[in-house]
Amino acid sequence: MGVEIRETKVSDAEFEAMQEFVFEYLAASVEKEDEGGRMRWYPWHSAEYRHNHILNVVDLAEEIARSEGADVDVTRVAALFHDVAKLETDQELHAEAGARVAREYLESRGEYPESFVEQVCRAIENHSYQGDLEDLTLEAQCLVEADLLDKVGANGTALILLRMGYEARSHMDADEMVDRVMERGIDAANRVRSDTAESIAHQRLKRVRWFREWLEDEIAVMGE
Repeated sequence: MGVEIRETKVSDAEFEAMQEFVFEYLAASVEKEDEGGRMRWYPWHSAEYRHNHILNVVDLAEEIARSEGADVDVTRVAALFHDVAKLETDQELHAEAGARVAREYLESRGEYPESFVEQVCRAIENHSYQGDLEDLTLEAQCLVEADLLDKVGANGTALILLRMGYEARSHMDADEMVDRVMERGIDAANRVRSDTAESIAHQRLKRVRWFREWLEDEIAVMGE
């Protein structure tokens, strides 16, 4: 007798409910902070920014998973919950905390197989892994790659330039800030392992190089 394979399908309605839960959880995390909060004057520590980052990672992770043959449901659900505890927990603890939140949600709000829940939670726990991505499950690898890629390209450039204002920098420092995005992108390209993620990384790096060239053309001191 062969082994029965049970496909786990997360419906659009179920996934939408998960998205609403994640945003509400992030918003509640901010509301529970003491006045001033944990670096709340930086927009990327807001519930809105963190939720947007999560949705970006969901899209990227799903694209990579579909192309690389990973379990798309495991990957996209893990991506959705990967930073759910980011605003209430220290950086080094947020992956494990996020996995606990995901487990509680999945076990209490649906009849998902235990194997599915375990795969999702394992991917979330490992999404901050700093070693060789080939050591991870394919689903966790897709999540890590997506998380890396969201910080480079046009999105990464816009965020780093926004940061200039909060650091009281002028546009004359734009080359240094864009170089940070380039360095991050090169690091991401060197870390990813799938062909799909590598292609996305190089495409996004190309956009950053174009932007830097435009800056050099229009800001005199950058060409010196």
